Amino acid sequence: MSQVLKAVSKSGVKASDTRGARPASTFGRGRMAAGLAGRGLGASARRVVIKSRFVVLKRAGAKAVSAHLRYIEREGVTRNGQKGQAYGADTDAADLQAFEERGRGDRHQFRLIVSPEDAPELQDLRGFTRQLMRRMEIDLETPLDWVAVDHWDTDNPHTHIVLRGWIGSERQGRDLVIAPDYLAHGVRLRACEIATEWMGPRTEAEIRQSLQREVEQQRLTGLDRQLLRQAEVDVVDLTEGAGNVPGTQRRTLLRARLQRLEAMSLAERIDANRWRLAAGMDQTLAAMGERGDILRTMHRAMKGEQRELVTDPPADASVVGRIAGKGLGDELHDRPCLVVDGIDGRAYYLKLPAGIDLGGLPLGGIVEFRPPTRESIVDRNILAVARDGIYTPASHRAQLVQTGDRDPETTVEIHVRRLEALRRSGIVERIADGAWTVPSDLLRQAREHGALKMPRRAVLLRSHLSIEQQVRAIGATWLDRGLVAGDMARPAVQGFGAQVREAMRQRVEFLIGQGLAERRGQRVVFARNLLATLRDRELSETARAIASETGLKYRRPANGQKLAATYRRSLMLVSGRYALLDDGVGFSLVPWKPVIESRLGKQVAATLHGREVAWEIGYRRGIGIC
Repeated sequence: MSQVLKAVSKSGVKASDTRGARPASTFGRGRMAAGLAGRGLGASARRVVIKSRFVVLKRAGAKAVSAHLRYIEREGVTRNGQKGQAYGADTDAADLQAFEERGRGDRHQFRLIVSPEDAPELQDLRGFTRQLMRRMEIDLETPLDWVAVDHWDTDNPHTHIVLRGWIGSERQGRDLVIAPDYLAHGVRLRACEIATEWMGPRTEAEIRQSLQREVEQQRLTGLDRQLLRQAEVDVVDLTEGAGNVPGTQRRTLLRARLQRLEAMSLAERIDANRWRLAAGMDQTLAAMGERGDILRTMHRAMKGEQRELVTDPPADASVVGRIAGKGLGDELHDRPCLVVDGIDGRAYYLKLPAGIDLGGLPLGGIVEFRPPTRESIVDRNILAVARDGIYTPASHRAQLVQTGDRDPETTVEIHVRRLEALRRSGIVERIADGAWTVPSDLLRQAREHGALKMPRRAVLLRSHLSIEQQVRAIGATWLDRGLVAGDMARPAVQGFGAQVREAMRQRVEFLIGQGLAERRGQRVVFARNLLATLRDRELSETARAIASETGLKYRRPANGQKLAATYRRSLMLVSGRYALLDDGVGFSLVPWKPVIESRLGKQVAATLHGREVAWEIGYRRGIGIC
């Protein structure tokens, strides 16, 4: 039944009071208004697109509301490219934090996108939105608590509205329940009424121009929907006098559209007046429209830089590059996306898993996008180094020194961190300090666990700094890791790859000036344990600044040491993100993990194993682990 209703809706279902439509809503506010709205509108009425979504906040997640509010008020959405400004019914500067706090106990929330067809000529989107919300208050017979932000950064200016799902006082109020008919049709018809009142009915010339624009568009249009409604067994008959065939002018436009669809292989001419529509024509046109939107997004993000554009990378593709643009591919459902300028000289449009906070992915930062099920080089190394199923860092370090590894300490630390992650997943076991049992089928188990934990591709922030900022930074940068790993030949010679090559060259000169590298003929030799040295320098400078500010003494944690302290805050350093642990007398800086963020201001315990940290959540001094 739901599939039937969805198909009917796509074909242009009318409001519920019309004969032959599905039954009217039997619950919720606005049931009567849904049947009365738009009764005075004719074919010449102004058109408004409304997209609405009912969000169950408990299901969406604790940070979903704040992330959505940050997104709609982001930079670059105003007419002059500035940060958006939220407004409400009686204020031009709404406090989004206060709005979020008022709605924290709400069961649900409504989100709407209002896009008048004539928005550029309408000019006053703010006034239009306020009038629409006043009419909704009349229809729903209750005051509404809402905020909105106007967006002018697309071809179709629109307004994002966030409406609380609660009415009345905070203590004696109740859930706002809106009739499905009103949400599906009533709001749109009220918006069409206001647009028509403001600008007058569309003239015949405007209607004709609007339809003529639809003839050439590579997306699903109103003409296509009419063809689908008229088709009988996928055949459209435009013979004069045939049933359901519109007037001469409309028939001419439909014929022109069919000829365009024929050129796109989405329709086949049977004779002079009949065409057969391709199976799945509407899905194909919808996908073409989405691809057109993606290409426009990529062109805006690349700002005129010439790149090969990849709109749908293969599922097993690995992408590394800088963040050139970010946003929501589907603004209504909060589906995030990135435009990444890859080091291979191509630009990629990447759809991210739902729930990722784009605020943690800064423009210009370096990211890696990879399939989670791909075999890890580190896992293969662990299996190769293990003797009789036992891995020890000492034997691995000795092997690396023998083979001339540039930074054996850092390489071993990377493998130890991976072993700790595998231990927490139950794949390996730590039998003593510095020793792990490794199963013979490690690669298979790790691959299956990765697919179960992250069925989609993962996006990893490799550096929050741009490559220009990394060139002279004190700390272990993404460029340094590329230099130590010997990836100088990996970036392409064009596009962002060429920029990375130049940044690496400049970074080498900086390291030489710092006494951390030297030239030997055509070769560059880096200092032993370069990454650890850079990391220690940055931590020392940061610790001195914190000690001067707080008066606390810095205590550098030793390998294997267990720290019991209060987690005060996190610091984003060049070398990565660190947690500041304060025991009241001194403080320590240890690598941060997302798992501890909920323990801000509370007691935690951490044990260091190289660069890996084993966190104990719920630690209490003198009591043990809770």
